Amino acid sequence: MNVIDLFSGPGGLSLGLKLAGFNVIANVEFNKDAMLTYISHDVESEHFNQDIRTVSFDRYKGRVDLVAGGPPCQPFSTGGLRKAASDSRDMIPEFIRCLREVQPGAFIMENVPGLITKSTRPYFDKVLTELASCGYYINWAIVSAADYGVPQKRKRLFILGCKDKPLMFPTPSHGPLAGKPHVSAFEALGAKPLGEAPDCPVVYAKSPDLRLSPYAGHVFNGGGRPIDPNGPCHTILASSGGHKTHWIDTLGMVPEYHSHLRAGGAPRSGFFPGARRLSVQECALIQTFPADLQFSGKRSAQYKQVGDAVPPTLAFAIANAVYDQLQCRLGQEYLAPKNECIYTQGELFLCQGM
Repeated sequence: MNVIDLFSGPGGLSLGLKLAGFNVIANVEFNKDAMLTYISHDVESEHFNQDIRTVSFDRYKGRVDLVAGGPPCQPFSTGGLRKAASDSRDMIPEFIRCLREVQPGAFIMENVPGLITKSTRPYFDKVLTELASCGYYINWAIVSAADYGVPQKRKRLFILGCKDKPLMFPTPSHGPLAGKPHVSAFEALGAKPLGEAPDCPVVYAKSPDLRLSPYAGHVFNGGGRPIDPNGPCHTILASSGGHKTHWIDTLGMVPEYHSHLRAGGAPRSGFFPGARRLSVQECALIQTFPADLQFSGKRSAQYKQVGDAVPPTLAFAIANAVYDQLQCRLGQEYLAPKNECIYTQGELFLCQGM
């Protein structure tokens, strides 16, 4: 089955699609560095390194079975202003335009959970209605990458569409529902440092905000957090490369300091000893990119590509479930999450879920 990957970035979604058995025949990506990275592992498909609004997809009608992609998340991210449709970076209408021009049998759209928050929920409902008007059964859910073997607590919104039937999401392969521990970040990173870490010292926070876990809360300044050696890492950010880069506690002092604070001890000041921030290569491993993949551009551009991408392992889990259902080869059980909805012909039907 042939696929077009829109807003492809360095190709995390495409890598997962290919592993699932899809044939990616074209990708669209505006950023030059991200496109160079993409081409480094895919020289066969047609590449559109341009504004998607200048691309006509009529040539692919009848040739494409699936359209996939993650429109820019800035208009909906909880870290931004969440202007949705009034944000000039909102490219969801371009995704819908591609569906109308190509008329594939199915699609996969990825975005941030912020798309369904209170302020942007009316826009989200409008998007679902428009997608349904294109002739698709629509199914959506917020999934955690950690539940599908990614060593990262990354939550993402996926919307699945199919002209023949509603597509279900795969059951988690890791976590409580699967009865299998989540993959820890340290399992992915290995014992030895890899690549060049940014020179951004970690500093104690003047007013610590504690949580039950030593690796949560706001105990150190900056957006980067210490990595739990026994569990998944916090979400790798596109703004990594400086003080928002997660770090490894090489001396094992984070639990001790956390206990000190919980016992009523005074906050410390200055630099936290033994902290080493993640390199681009290490962030990429936590995102489940192949270890030999080289990212193009300056280091800041590489961090951004990694942080913006769909983890290939998560992409594979979703794509594999879609592939099986489109081919009517159901090799595993599929589930309907509690917050999941199905739209058909513009009418809303709520799934009961689990």
